[in-house]
Amino acid sequence: MKKIAFIRKTFDAFGGAENYIESLINNLHGYEIHMLSSKWKENPRIVFHSVAAASMSSAYSAIKFNHNAARIISHIRPDCTVSFERTTCQTIYRAGDGCHRQWLRIRRLTSGRLKGLSFHFNMLHRTLLSLEKELFRNTPVIIANSNMVKRNIIDHYDVNEAKIHVLYNGVDLSRFSAAAREQISQEFRREFKVKDDAAVLLFVGSGFERKGLGVLIEAMSRVRKSPAVLYIAGRGRTGKYEAQARRLGVREKIVFAGAALEIERYYAAADVFILPTLYDPFSNATLEAMAAGCAVITSKNNGAAEIIEDNRDGVLLSDMTDPDELADKIDKTIPQCVALGRIAAEKAKGFSIELAARDFSRLIEEQC
Repeated sequence: MKKIAFIRKTFDAFGGAENYIESLINNLHGYEIHMLSSKWKENPRIVFHSVAAASMSSAYSAIKFNHNAARIISHIRPDCTVSFERTTCQTIYRAGDGCHRQWLRIRRLTSGRLKGLSFHFNMLHRTLLSLEKELFRNTPVIIANSNMVKRNIIDHYDVNEAKIHVLYNGVDLSRFSAAAREQISQEFRREFKVKDDAAVLLFVGSGFERKGLGVLIEAMSRVRKSPAVLYIAGRGRTGKYEAQARRLGVREKIVFAGAALEIERYYAAADVFILPTLYDPFSNATLEAMAAGCAVITSKNNGAAEIIEDNRDGVLLSDMTDPDELADKIDKTIPQCVALGRIAAEKAKGFSIELAARDFSRLIEEQC
């Protein structure tokens, strides 16, 4: 029986990668499966190996985790190692976090010269870039979750295109569905006292700066044609965004909902999902929103934009930093949100988590 080892730094109940790995495990049969992580949920199908790592997000943590994972891999000697982290001991690397060098390039363009210069001297960034350079050059098989990420890897690291495979993310269609949309929407509106004529807008994600929350709040102050309330679901410090909303006079139109385990209720209640992200390899939230029947507005720097036909099953932003464009798109999308959401839900059916896991499993079979 072949051994397959998976590497993921820790388990996050809200994490798309974790759900993806669990689905992979459920779709792999006839293997001895090992999981290397600092923490993972109980699963009788896996052999768990605890990987020591510093708890903080630091250069030391990244180096220590890579070193300890490599040591365990050399001990268990799997037939195939699949890593979801920036490590250097894998057969297959899934670049779910995209290309760090590309993300830093975008941050330099949007953060100003002095902030951009500071990235060069930051030890965490330097460590991640070093690991990234080594793993992209030496890992036999790389999986990108969008063509955008594939291009980033080739452009920055001159990687042979033949070893990069594009496999889009998948969505759990049993959880995210438009079937109960009307009922949940009515319950949600009663619970949160949403006015009948107000559109429900939704932002989902942690890492508020990267995902463009500041631009969205600015746009809320410029939405003119349609009454709307914005729900923000995700972990993170909200202080500066609440202050921004107060300064712009839209605080009463915005609800900071925090992390939501039952995020499917928010999707089902929302008329429009909005993610003006600066850089997202492939936003799981975008695909979940589509499956739930939301009209979607997102930027072209979201890998998920590749599965959206602009103004048919979603709306794409030309400039993710322009609040005027976003406000205009919101005003134009709200009146047609039902039709856009219906087409988006049909599109999402072709991207089930089962199909995504099957494609990934097939690649493991071919390479190992």
